Amino acid sequence: MPDTQDLSRPPAASAGDAGYRFQLMETFVRIVESGSLSAAAEQLNATQPTVSRRLQALERSLGVRLLHRTTHSMRLTVDGERCFKRAKELLASWASFEADLRGAQQEPEGLLRVAVPHAFGQTIFVGPLVAFVNAHPRVTVEWLLKDEVPDFLGSGIDCAIHVGEPADPSVVALRIADVPRIVAAAPAVLQGIDVPDHPDGLAALPWLALRTYYRTEVSLTHDTTGETRRFSIRPRISTDSLFALRGAAVQGLGAFVGSSWLFSDDLAQGRLVRLAPRWRAAPLPVYLTYPHAQFYPSRLTRFVAAMREAVPGLIARADV
Repeated sequence: MPDTQDLSRPPAASAGDAGYRFQLMETFVRIVESGSLSAAAEQLNATQPTVSRRLQALERSLGVRLLHRTTHSMRLTVDGERCFKRAKELLASWASFEADLRGAQQEPEGLLRVAVPHAFGQTIFVGPLVAFVNAHPRVTVEWLLKDEVPDFLGSGIDCAIHVGEPADPSVVALRIADVPRIVAAAPAVLQGIDVPDHPDGLAALPWLALRTYYRTEVSLTHDTTGETRRFSIRPRISTDSLFALRGAAVQGLGAFVGSSWLFSDDLAQGRLVRLAPRWRAAPLPVYLTYPHAQFYPSRLTRFVAAMREAVPGLIARADV
């Protein structure tokens, strides 16, 4: 099976010249960062045998063993550790040099891999993604739906949109929005009673829980006075999917706390009603994160700038 050509790169160099050695170093770095030959092959649009041959060629040209490999594990040798560090420095320096000469800051190009939470990635963030791609026709984007925090190096992810406070100090984390959260339910949940205007009237209702953010307790704050009330719940369903929560809520299974942007249409059409409308749960911070590096390609910096500009307005317009 032939390798798929990456049109963002010039044709592969032949053995013996500087371009070929550069290709070998890049392959070696991808192997180490991704953790396996097969993962590196996928990221490089190459076959695993090709990646293995490049590794062997680099070891022959340097006259040292770079990796100890067994059926189930792979680890760097002492020489491999030195080679990995220097190879990363050389690749970063070349990328910076190449960007300066090509004027890449004016015309970004290449592949950008972005991890996005399912709810955001399927709905509200698609608009700014399309606008970014239309504005930069030489950039292609892999839009990967992942609710968990990604392994940037192992997965080959360039940046991620993350809901909640970041826990990894090794990444750059830019806060781009705060998502308001409200309490709502289908009219059937109220069984004919008036809409509660205070948290004290909510605890007795049937409830749904979004396990990522609340499970057995709800905390609400008044939007004017700042008063906070907490009460316990016994959810009929607990889920980690905002879409599943919405589906169960619209069908009348229970009250819930959810991001206001996702439920604005349901509220406008009467499928849901706002409960204790002057009270909200704490907003959820949204961060754009990416690994620290000496050099960032312009496709990443332009994407970061586009999302920082677009997302706050999208969230604000969808608030209810």
